[in-house]
Amino acid sequence: MVNTAPAQPTTRPTKRPARPNGQWKVDGTAPLNHNEEFKQESDPLAVRDRIERIYAREGFDSIPGDDLHGRFRWWGLYTQRKPGIDGGRTATLEPHELEDRYFMLRVRIDGGALSTDQLRTIAGISTEFGRGSADITDRQNIQLHWIEVESVPEIWRRLEAVGLSTTEACGDVPRVILGSPVAGVAKDELIDPTPVIDEIQERFIGDPALANLPRKFKSAITGHPSLDVVHEINDVSFVAVDHPEHGIGYDVWVGGALSTTPRLAERLDAFVSAEEAPEVWHGVVRIFRDYGYRRLRNKARLKFLLADWGVEKFRQVLEDEYLGYRLRDGVEPPSPSSLGYDGPGDHVGVHEQHDGRFYVGAAPTVGRVSGETLARLADLAEAHGSRRVRLTPQQKLLVLDVAQDQVESLITGLAELGLKARPSPFRRGTIACTGIEYCKLAIVETKATSAAAITQLEERLGDLGSLKPLSLHVNGCPNSCARIQTADIGLKGQLVLDDDGNQVPGFQVHLGGGLVSPDRDDAGLGRTVRGLKVTADGIADYVERVVRRYDADHDGEESFAEWAHRADEEALR
Repeated sequence: MVNTAPAQPTTRPTKRPARPNGQWKVDGTAPLNHNEEFKQESDPLAVRDRIERIYAREGFDSIPGDDLHGRFRWWGLYTQRKPGIDGGRTATLEPHELEDRYFMLRVRIDGGALSTDQLRTIAGISTEFGRGSADITDRQNIQLHWIEVESVPEIWRRLEAVGLSTTEACGDVPRVILGSPVAGVAKDELIDPTPVIDEIQERFIGDPALANLPRKFKSAITGHPSLDVVHEINDVSFVAVDHPEHGIGYDVWVGGALSTTPRLAERLDAFVSAEEAPEVWHGVVRIFRDYGYRRLRNKARLKFLLADWGVEKFRQVLEDEYLGYRLRDGVEPPSPSSLGYDGPGDHVGVHEQHDGRFYVGAAPTVGRVSGETLARLADLAEAHGSRRVRLTPQQKLLVLDVAQDQVESLITGLAELGLKARPSPFRRGTIACTGIEYCKLAIVETKATSAAAITQLEERLGDLGSLKPLSLHVNGCPNSCARIQTADIGLKGQLVLDDDGNQVPGFQVHLGGGLVSPDRDDAGLGRTVRGLKVTADGIADYVERVVRRYDADHDGEESFAEWAHRADEEALR
């Protein structure tokens, strides 16, 4: 881990713009808002010492605001939502009025890779300190809740004893690196991205020079042809390709992100080798640090800089100012469908590894598990000869290294834990964010609502036996942690009017989104239909209605997303 002090470029142009955007290499480093001020006043990473030395001993009331609502994030800590505050008050209350005296703690798991010992450690922390809470996120993390600040040093001690951490799991930093869940084991893998992930993690995560970015920075790396890391919605992604001249390496993508202003990443048209990838990653994150917009938080993601610069300028700045050499021109990765992949790329089910053993992918219900479940999963995996588990960007999990004669027994054991290796299309395709249960930004409950909808849809649409997995993404607010714009059916939490004119929790509907769906090569964002909203208890009714209409109207092999984009609005209501 690098421990040098952050370099803060001070270069200024000869003519300043009328209104600076807070770009360090353009406007200088003077902070333009309070968020930028507190990051410069004290290195956010240094708050760990105060947590261990002061706050864990003196309790919640000893924590000052800038640490509590700001710097704690650099160590994976957010205050969670106080129970009983309805969604109608989310936007009207101050943070201290919404927050409880407990924390969400995010365990950083780069590449989603866990040993059974690590899994068991997280399970024990969940049970002892988090009331049994544990959610698998769509960023390959595990989130715990009900954490008290007094317990945090002991939690860190236990995590770090098994090689885990919460370092920069949140905050204006390089967040967890998404990695292919089948890295190093898949028969059809082009290249194992694990060495690149490990080098980035070891060299740069926790580096003070990268601990004050304009906002969060998200990365993804895959060596698998199914393109299984949602690379189009990350700030930087490396996607394995077989270049006709240079062999196997990575195609580089930059500037993707969703939230309220979604934008898909663009190719740099640059090929990099596995050896070059960490330095290229480092160059991209430093461009964001030095040129990213800091004046307004809602414009402080890399996607806004890329939109203004364009890909050609971005690549030129990367080469000239940060790498010192020209990158080789790249080739675009082939679409998964052109290679014969006919599933959603989540690795659910039974798959042979390159060594003749098997990995088994299973679906929890919208990522919701528990400490007890994780402990039993560790025991179950070991009883079937495995000591490795992987988490996926689709809130799924895999058990690796299973002998063929152990597969069916493992599947049975997983099902007893509520983890389905042969799930229904809806249990497989539904993900949900944290929702109002814990999140201070949320308007609507998501986890239980989604689980109830899945059960109803399994009962109602069981007759559609040939139905392919549909992605149903449920989000508790407009910020799209559950990637609503990229789902077949995306639901954005808000307050809506029911049939009697009462304001109730509900969702705006997005339809026909998709990234690298094997059924749809033109990755894109979903469409909205004017006035199309559903109540929270009406999700199953709506999904049943629109899926049956699709089943009746689609042409041949036409996917739901393709149909949703061509169908008239009346068919989508």
